[in-house]
Amino acid sequence: MIPWLLAETAPETTSSNFSMDPALNFVWEQITNLTWLQAVVGISFGMVYLLYGWRIFRILVVIAFALVGMFLGIMAGQKFGSELMGGIMGVILFAVLAMSLVKWCVSILGAAAGGVLTGGLWYAFGLPEQYIWAGAIVGVVAGGMMSFILLKISVMLFTSLGGSAILAINFLALLHQYETRVVSPPGTTVHDLIFQKTWFLPMVIIIPTIIGMIVQNKLIKQSSKWDF
Repeated sequence: MIPWLLAETAPETTSSNFSMDPALNFVWEQITNLTWLQAVVGISFGMVYLLYGWRIFRILVVIAFALVGMFLGIMAGQKFGSELMGGIMGVILFAVLAMSLVKWCVSILGAAAGGVLTGGLWYAFGLPEQYIWAGAIVGVVAGGMMSFILLKISVMLFTSLGGSAILAINFLALLHQYETRVVSPPGTTVHDLIFQKTWFLPMVIIIPTIIGMIVQNKLIKQSSKWDF
């Protein structure tokens, strides 16, 4: 009830404060830039990430934070005259931090994954886009709290979500290749689903994420040597 109440009481000018278009355009750009070979390799990696990410989560945590460090380092380097050096320093700094503070980094990734999931659900149900941050905050808080209670849940959450996102983008890339290069006349089904159906993209990511967490949980229970 609250989202609809906010939508009714907010000024009309706020409806344009936030839009999902940049995020959708970014996803579409990734889909259209992938070749079929890259998509097949990506699907293979995504399956490993989705189902067995718990076995290599330390490496995945370091890679994730190294990429964040590279991005922030490049931004800092733009102000100090050397994007390359800034990116290198950012990668080294964040990779070292990730290796030293694995549990904290897992908690951060779990909180971020929770925010992505609840934000995706907000968008899937067609709630006002300008308040999508409210839905994301709920997931961040829930994901962060779960991480401090049981870190294994956080590991399963962010690895399943990461693998699911990789699978979705690469699988959609294959479908796009098929309908534009094999089908005659070329189709636009993938494009229309992404940009016209708000439920589509969140569901193709969230459903495999849930499946991945269930499978990972069973595999973890069968592994007596897995621990932090």
